[in-house]
Amino acid sequence: MSNRHQNLPAARRKGQLPTKVCLTCGLPFEWRKKWLTVWDEVRYCSERCRRNRHLNNGH
Repeated sequence: MSNRHQNLPAARRKGQLPTKVCLTCGLPFEWRKKWLTVWDEVRYCSERCRRNRHLNNGH
């Protein structure tokens, strides 16, 4: 087995991923790899919710 993977953090199981609640639809969503560097800034579960943020009707 190669030593190149020894310094990587242990993978998290799907149930252990951080979650947030979408500000538009109110549904919970989980961390995604593409949000690795911007997770603190993520507020919406999808592009659709981000576009419709002004239509938030209090779900």
